[in-house]
Amino acid sequence: MKEFIAFNEQRAEIYWWMSSLFARELTEQDIEQYRGGDMVTFLSGLAMTPELKQPVEAFRDAINRLESREDAQLELAADFCGLFLSTPKSGALPYASMYVGESGLMNDKPAQDMNKLMEEYGIAQRKEFNEPADHLAVELDFMGNLIIMANQQGSPEQAEPVMQAQLDFINTMLLNWLPAFAAEAKQRDQFGFYAAAAQVLIAFCHLDAQFLRGEEQ
Repeated sequence: MKEFIAFNEQRAEIYWWMSSLFARELTEQDIEQYRGGDMVTFLSGLAMTPELKQPVEAFRDAINRLESREDAQLELAADFCGLFLSTPKSGALPYASMYVGESGLMNDKPAQDMNKLMEEYGIAQRKEFNEPADHLAVELDFMGNLIIMANQQGSPEQAEPVMQAQLDFINTMLLNWLPAFAAEAKQRDQFGFYAAAAQVLIAFCHLDAQFLRGEEQ
């Protein structure tokens, strides 16, 4: 059970990291952390997994290229705003409704489905993050909490329904729209930092689904 809990904690941390990355602009301190210390170790560890090696290395390349930007923090913040806080015509909006909703408008069925899931599992959206429930950061934060919920069960057998719920969530609430989102980000993100991050996320979701299906990695 200890190994099960420790591995789940690592999985949750990755989802929470990606959630924070798509939730807000990076600060100067954030960028410094990406350039050294624990973050370098963390990314190096991810890159050791064959399925993640290429996307993580592309992401690390984008981090290294920040050195060449005259004011990296401001320019990266501008990239964030241009991609995620703009319009469907100019950005890559991080809302599931924009890709798999029926109307192509905000707060469509995916947002309603997320609200139902959060109510069902008693997982609340962070009050300070005032976005529709189908925002990518909200969905990734939910996934992290769902993983920790499995750790709170008495045994791996009791945790199994929650683990199955995680697999269902990846398939029906993340991978059903993330490829379209990532394609938009790749097209619109000229510098490539967030486009590379989206590719890391997709690769990890596929890898995590493989783990949840019980397939060897």
